[in-house]
Amino acid sequence: MKDGQLLAPHDLWGAWSFEPIVVGSLLLTGWLYLRGLRSLWRTAGRGRGVQIGEAISFAAGWLLLVVALISPLHRLGGILFSAHMTQHELLMALGAPLLVLGRPVVAWLWAMPLDRRKTLGAWAAVGPVQRTWRFLTQPLVAWTLHGVAIWVWHAPTLYQQTLNNEAVHTLQHLSFLGTGLLFWWALLRGKDGRLGRPVAVMYLFTTAVHTSLLGALLTFSSRLWYPLYASNTAAWGLTPLEDQQLAGVIMWVPAGVVYMVAALAIAASWLGERRPRVVRA
Repeated sequence: MKDGQLLAPHDLWGAWSFEPIVVGSLLLTGWLYLRGLRSLWRTAGRGRGVQIGEAISFAAGWLLLVVALISPLHRLGGILFSAHMTQHELLMALGAPLLVLGRPVVAWLWAMPLDRRKTLGAWAAVGPVQRTWRFLTQPLVAWTLHGVAIWVWHAPTLYQQTLNNEAVHTLQHLSFLGTGLLFWWALLRGKDGRLGRPVAVMYLFTTAVHTSLLGALLTFSSRLWYPLYASNTAAWGLTPLEDQQLAGVIMWVPAGVVYMVAALAIAASWLGERRPRVVRA
């Protein structure tokens, strides 16, 4: 993140980041998904196992990860708190649910040889593995882990470490994306939180509330939470406090709207499922 302080506005569009681990992980997951999708559809027929809309969702989520982690937004996050906040919301509020909706595990398994799929299936069926996964994907557990990650990483001392230490910064992103995936998986794919369940609406609503509260605190605070940004914002036409206020608004409004729209969509789906069908004579 330190090199971000050397970035000038006129250099922004050339400031792409190509960290080998990040690029390699994105390429590998994207290639495995395409390979598995091709194998699955050749065997079962197009749209079987993973529907076309779900494949589009995964592609959109994958592209959002590219924007968040490789595009100039990543470097700009080392200069502006508002850019860093945008990066995080792309990971948690948009990228994570789109990836979950894309059924990546199904596609990734089909990218492997049959004997490897059987081995992984047997390993996943082991008691401790199943119990751990069921525990982590309980809606309350996933909601708690995700909420704790958001609030803890915004503590001033810890957050500023991400600006000085790339390893800490990487850990922050992994925790945001990892807990985000668990959270959305529990609500959209989990046994106790299938799409259309009212419990999903409750957890999305409460997530919108507590993240909006954090955003409001940032927006209306009269002091800088992260002084390390203070010397970087002038070249970008913002005072340090304006940059912080903009970051707070991004967490408060656009991200909050995403959670509320998802909650309304799930509520509408649930009500549609419960609506009695009229049989005409």
